[in-house]
Amino acid sequence: VQLQASGGGLVQAGGSLRLSCAASGRTFSSYAMGWFRQAPGKEREFVAAIRWSTDSTSYADSVKGRFTISRDNAKNTVYLQMNSLKPEDTAVYYCAAAWALTSRQNQYAYWGQGTQVTVSS
Repeated sequence: VQLQASGGGLVQAGGSLRLSCAASGRTFSSYAMGWFRQAPGKEREFVAAIRWSTDSTSYADSVKGRFTISRDNAKNTVYLQMNSLKPEDTAVYYCAAAWALTSRQNQYAYWGQGTQVTVSS
């Protein structure tokens, strides 16, 4: 199983970025896909998740109304559209796969490499 995250970069506050997570190696229709982030000196935290088969979603309170998670079944890819970015969104963002829609990191069995998002003020 491989998860490849991409799309990070440097953006000014108020701007937008779209992260992508391409999944390969098995069928992900029974999985949930999540995004987590880790800022310097802080613990990794949940951002958003989506159930692949039902399109159910879950968001951290800090990103509700600004971030949108979605998936493209044909491309086996999950996206995180990030709008109205704030400096406090600066972090390394990771995608991961779990058996259930959850914010609990220990429920995610597969992890991709991170992609850096930097929001300047």
